[in-house]
Amino acid sequence: MPRTPAPAPPVWEELVTAALLGTERRTPPGCVPGPHAPTDLLDAAAVETVRRRAALRPARSAEHPAPAPADHRPPLPEAAARRLALLLTDRAGTGGGSRRGSAPDLMELLPQWLAAANDHGYAAPPESLPALLDAARGRTDLRPAALEFAGPRALWLARLNPDWRFALRAAPGGDTTLPRSEDTDRIRRLWEEGLFAERVALLSALRARRPADARELLTTTWSTERAEDRLMFLDSLRTGLGPDDEPFLEQALADRSRNVRATAAELLSALPSSALAQRMAARAVSCVSVDRTRTAPAIVVEAPHECDAGMERDGVVAKPPGGRGERSWWLGQLLEAAPLTTWTGRLGGRAPREIVALPVADDWQGEVHAAWCRAAVRQRDTAWARALLGSPTAPEAGGPGAVSLAERAKLLGVLAAGERADWVAGFIATHGLSEAFQLLGVCAVPWAAPLGRAVVDALNIARDAGNYPWSFSGVMGLAERCLDPAEADRFDGLSAIPDEPEDASPGAGGYWAEAFQRLVTTLRLRAAMAEELEPGPTPEDVPDTPGPR
Repeated sequence: MPRTPAPAPPVWEELVTAALLGTERRTPPGCVPGPHAPTDLLDAAAVETVRRRAALRPARSAEHPAPAPADHRPPLPEAAARRLALLLTDRAGTGGGSRRGSAPDLMELLPQWLAAANDHGYAAPPESLPALLDAARGRTDLRPAALEFAGPRALWLARLNPDWRFALRAAPGGDTTLPRSEDTDRIRRLWEEGLFAERVALLSALRARRPADARELLTTTWSTERAEDRLMFLDSLRTGLGPDDEPFLEQALADRSRNVRATAAELLSALPSSALAQRMAARAVSCVSVDRTRTAPAIVVEAPHECDAGMERDGVVAKPPGGRGERSWWLGQLLEAAPLTTWTGRLGGRAPREIVALPVADDWQGEVHAAWCRAAVRQRDTAWARALLGSPTAPEAGGPGAVSLAERAKLLGVLAAGERADWVAGFIATHGLSEAFQLLGVCAVPWAAPLGRAVVDALNIARDAGNYPWSFSGVMGLAERCLDPAEADRFDGLSAIPDEPEDASPGAGGYWAEAFQRLVTTLRLRAAMAEELEPGPTPEDVPDTPGPR
């Protein structure tokens, strides 16, 4: 059989290659070798650039596409439109990976800019849509905000360029709006005939607005779905999870797929009043009690000796991972699925903080506390989260119950934003920044004033001590994006090159000065971006100017 020739490289890639190698070594496509080749290369690149920006790939003549739909949202202010163009131009990155210099990293500010623009309800400028879709294509974390801002015209463009098809998959039926509640035929047709990604998006959107309708829609085809699809659909029930979901989830405990059964059990255990949670509580209390015969009360543990069929049906995985004992593995699963309210009655009426303070006999403390951490996160129990976190100023950075900083970060996510920020500020004041990066990641943006001061004070202390500066680059990057821009003036004095101690890392002073200069510049840029997005005065807001008398 004759071999199928390999497809020709895209014209743009050929042009870039010719530009890099030089026209003497590589003739650009469609050009003639010779002294005019460099000029021909630039002309060809200009034509191809226009084609790329036009968003429609060159093709044979065909019927013109239907006009793009109208976007009735208010237009972006001119200054904000210019700022968006700069942010999108910088998306490929201009500073490399070294992060040296005082120029802000514009691409890292694009998510905040999009969120603010969406809060104002602006429409994207039509000329920015191709670059906006390209940015969303390259960064999945940008897609929700970018597609919301881009609006219906972006979906119109996505139908014309295969590179942007992700935008169609992200919106039910390729539309930015959910079918109206009375439009049941359209919902049903999309659910039964749509692509898998469209069905997931539809179910998730419907669940966020009308949880009961989403669950009922899922039940209509549940028995005919593939196991991997059932798992994805079931996961959408996390949004708006409530007691009304229990009958459906109880049925899912008998599913043929182990992963589906495990997810159903996890969701049921997040409902403390569910029958599964009560069954798990009954098993858990038989394993944990208080021994009052000791000099000081202590928790004693008798881990399960077997994993019976009932435990497996309720989501307990019988086979432990490598390196784990069976009994401790089963115990941890029972404790994290039992309602935390169980333990006050079981352990002598003690409050969560008193329970966590009790010693646990026979080296079971790590296992028990780790399971309670997972339970507190799953059940969103603030009292238990506080108890397991302990005081931020405690000498041990790991806390009384958390086994890692990752566990602590999850527990902090249970607390309100203000309390979370205060706790992390106290932790940084005591332990510094070396162990605080994960904790800062769960704090609301912009950081509250006490947290911002704690971070900058810790960075200043590290600078004055001559510490190795590059180890703080991650925290400095977070500070640029998360500090309150109103605090910029407070940091001007930190941008001077400090006197370096004799044992300081070579060049540390210059790095710290650049880093603080970049911090101040970025904060002021964020303040300017916010101001540019503010709507201008309407004609009604402008007072009449009195004429000459």
